[in-house]
Amino acid sequence: MAIAKICGIETEYGISVQGAVDFNPILTSSLLINAYAKPAFKRVRWDYEEENPLRDARGFDRAPAETPPEDDSGLVNIILPNGSRYYVDHAHPEYSSPECSNARDCVVWDKAGERILEDSIEAAYSIVPEHERVFIYKNNSDGKGNSYGCHENYLVDRKVPFPRLVKHLIPFFVSRQVFTGAGKVGAENGAETVGYQLSQRADFFEVEVGLETTFKRPIINTRDEPHADPDIYRRLHVIVGDANMCELSTYLKVGTTALVLKMIEDDFISDDFTPTESVKALKAVSHDTNLRSTIELEDGRRLTAIELQWEYLRLAKKYAQDNDLSEVENDVLERWESVLDRLETDPLSLARELDWVAKLSVMRAYRERDGLEWGSPKLKMVDLQWHDVRRGKGLYYKLLAADRIDRLVSDAEIEHAVDHPPEDTRAYFRGECLRRFSDVIVAASWDALIFDVGDEPLRKVPTLEPTRGTRAHVDALFTASPDATTLIRNLGA
Repeated sequence: MAIAKICGIETEYGISVQGAVDFNPILTSSLLINAYAKPAFKRVRWDYEEENPLRDARGFDRAPAETPPEDDSGLVNIILPNGSRYYVDHAHPEYSSPECSNARDCVVWDKAGERILEDSIEAAYSIVPEHERVFIYKNNSDGKGNSYGCHENYLVDRKVPFPRLVKHLIPFFVSRQVFTGAGKVGAENGAETVGYQLSQRADFFEVEVGLETTFKRPIINTRDEPHADPDIYRRLHVIVGDANMCELSTYLKVGTTALVLKMIEDDFISDDFTPTESVKALKAVSHDTNLRSTIELEDGRRLTAIELQWEYLRLAKKYAQDNDLSEVENDVLERWESVLDRLETDPLSLARELDWVAKLSVMRAYRERDGLEWGSPKLKMVDLQWHDVRRGKGLYYKLLAADRIDRLVSDAEIEHAVDHPPEDTRAYFRGECLRRFSDVIVAASWDALIFDVGDEPLRKVPTLEPTRGTRAHVDALFTASPDATTLIRNLGA
């Protein structure tokens, strides 16, 4: 039986500074995070001990693990009380959401990341020179040939053969762009010229399977860092998705993938949808806003991306008949079907729900009003403004304020998630420990907390089981532990 699909999203945000003579994205990202960091959490550094980004899921290490760079300041890699990680990665501020138990919670804590970045900008105003202004974009490309990621993570049963994951996920990832794409003006990375496309990331993928994330990008990433018990779990690290502003796009991106993973774990999918040329198909799907291009499969069939998604939905609905799904999972099924139906008949009817459609609708209005070609700098600026995280300035947020974008979650939920962790994963234990005992926590990671309670040695509390450490599991423990020393003692009792 498939295991719980604990999930999360890591987002590298685009950053720029208006008025800066010498813009250094690493220093500016550090400044941004430092400005946001609450003093009580500045001492908690990230624990790299169990990390090895060169370990490959195919059963080998690419090279001996390198020692990660020291974070001498203790300020550019912090853990927040909502259980998330906020740090500098590849010259970008990155927000890694806490572990969530379902797609809806993923939307809430992903949106909380936008609020944290917006608050960081406000906090930085008192630090940066008056003539400089920091801009943050939740997008995936700087328009100059550089791409940065939005990575999904899913808890997967290690017993599932990795080749089975590859076989069934590649065609799913190639075709899911029809509802996950963030939309983009133009093409990059040597791709065929196009006016507008579905995905910001598609042009940057070059191979089907691989370990890298910043070059030779693979559709299936093989990094094997489970951040959990390695004998039981693996963490599927998905780098092929876009960073979405629309809540439904994020919801379906995570929700449908989690359902497909459940089917794969239960060996439910017997159909073979393997494309003959997956990378080529990924780009072809992204470049076709009419949604009519076909993907050639190894068995000789040619299916559109929508038809391929219908096949996965057909299997998911059949799977649901014999397996108890949660309320969120059943809702995902219904919305998945509704979206595919409308994509097939009238894609523009989804302008309130999907990023690429909403953005295209705005672009068409500008083109018709001003007679603009797709290569117009004005359209590229509109594209960028869609992703501005500032609620008073970002184009997505302006449409949201004008009631032209549909919501799944409330502002109150998002504001709560900025400072509070999900209550039904181990993130609750991590977040609550930080809130209560941060003065004696010297380091933390996804799967451990390290305490200095005044005696030797330091006390490491492992959190290898992502489904434990929930509020139901540990609230009584916290009630009985007014301080960290008592907590450590009670944990050992």
